Amino acid sequence: MDEYGRPGAVMQLTGPGGGAAPEDLRRLAGWFQQAEPPHAHDLFTAAFGLYGARHLGGGPHPGTPLPAHTSWWHGPAAPAPVPAALRDGAARSPRGRAPQREADAPAETRTPRHARPLRPAAGGEDAALSAERRAAARLLLAHPLVTAAGPWAAGLPAIQRHADALAQRFERFLGYRLLVDGTAARLFKAGLGGGCGRPLRRPGGAPFPPGSYACLALALSVLPELPGPPEPLPADRLRAAVRAAAADAGLAAAAAEPQLADALRALADCQVLTGGGTADGPVAVDGLVAVDGLVVVDQGLARLLVAGPLAASEDGADLVRRAADPGPDGERLSVRRRLAETPVVLLDELTGRERGWLRTRQRREAETFADFLGLEAEIRAEGVALLDPADELTDLDLPGAGSLARSALLLAERLVEQLRPVPAAASAGPVTGVPVPDAAIDGVLGDIADEYGGRADWRPGYLADRAALRRDVLDLLHRMRLMAPADPARTATGGRTATDVRGARTTPTGGWTLLAPAARYAPRPAEPPPRPGRHARLTAPGLLLAELH
Repeated sequence: MDEYGRPGAVMQLTGPGGGAAPEDLRRLAGWFQQAEPPHAHDLFTAAFGLYGARHLGGGPHPGTPLPAHTSWWHGPAAPAPVPAALRDGAARSPRGRAPQREADAPAETRTPRHARPLRPAAGGEDAALSAERRAAARLLLAHPLVTAAGPWAAGLPAIQRHADALAQRFERFLGYRLLVDGTAARLFKAGLGGGCGRPLRRPGGAPFPPGSYACLALALSVLPELPGPPEPLPADRLRAAVRAAAADAGLAAAAAEPQLADALRALADCQVLTGGGTADGPVAVDGLVAVDGLVVVDQGLARLLVAGPLAASEDGADLVRRAADPGPDGERLSVRRRLAETPVVLLDELTGRERGWLRTRQRREAETFADFLGLEAEIRAEGVALLDPADELTDLDLPGAGSLARSALLLAERLVEQLRPVPAAASAGPVTGVPVPDAAIDGVLGDIADEYGGRADWRPGYLADRAALRRDVLDLLHRMRLMAPADPARTATGGRTATDVRGARTTPTGGWTLLAPAARYAPRPAEPPPRPGRHARLTAPGLLLAELH
């Protein structure tokens, strides 16, 4: 029971922002304002924990599980690597995140994406209840805040029915706390650590700048001073309160209109702010930042937003560290959280204790994840990926429709065919990644643009701006853990240099590293590779090896 007598609630709320006092929120605003953008994203993830899970699509290879020493480089491909629909640009239903704002249809008439069971609910009422509980757990992992007025409202009754079981399971299995009441369910997730931030994004897709995060923290700090529901207040009064708080904290620049618009939009996305209307009628959600209307503040929801230990943290870096700290049972919770939230867990990224724990329990953990969340484990020599057979439980789509996702998957496939390490290289241990020459990336992307750029569904800007195509494709592959920025001195091969991987004397290339999981989307070596295009001839085997030497 929580302080309000609600079952399954394991979070004690001691102040606004889920335990954050106004002075702590204003300290947080200062940390945001001083941070560089990557650190600001880490801070947001640590302080709020509102990110969704991220998993690769494509499903595991059917049949008997393969031995754990099987490599991604030389094991079976995904059941349909680079599906024909993606090559051809055929229409496909988008998956991934739904819009954060309420759709036009009433909430009670919509079925949430994660509601259908992954496994048949055969065998009577117990199987049906288990499937419903699994769907509720998946919804919470994808959307840690589910409200009665939000886009996932249809899933809230199932969460409420299974509140006790879900709270116990999340607490025991992932160390996450769950609060459920009549109007909302909040899963308080841990931080992801440094370099793993999940940013908020503006409507056009650009990530929030540090000032917008600072303004969000300032807005939360003033909400307790304002009238709560059902009493509306003028939107200008809310803006003025935020600007006054910014001035008091010496952060006046953070409350400039673009940043203030971002902050209010983010609060509206969480249903903390709703339109109260004007003399001419109700105000739309976007009107909160553009129309001189009325807004209603839900302070109860506002108290659920902050999840990180603000009061105990000395500065932003300390907050990022504390929010990700799994506590005394470190190996178990740290590895499980990575498996649950990220596309791939590479063994080389784990500590020795974490690696030993995972390798001794990976089959049992796979069974638990399948039962709890409907995720299927792909266990390989280089690491483990939890895959979603329904291709839903992810905030990014890969494979996916659209020119960006298709280009990214095609780039990964063709780079694997060019750079796949020979099997003998694995005799010295798993090869986590290989360096990628810039000429290989540019050549393959040039071929992809030539082959697909004339299609109606291709984004026109990518033909005019190849640098933007390169930037966005590499960013998507990085976020999905199929490529990574290379260390300038050592590649991501578990400390082994390119010399060890290719069997020849080389110097590190810097730039980018192709990671082993990318090979699950490429045809096996025995299959004929696609015919190289005119740009790829620049990276034919002879020239490629010459560049690596």
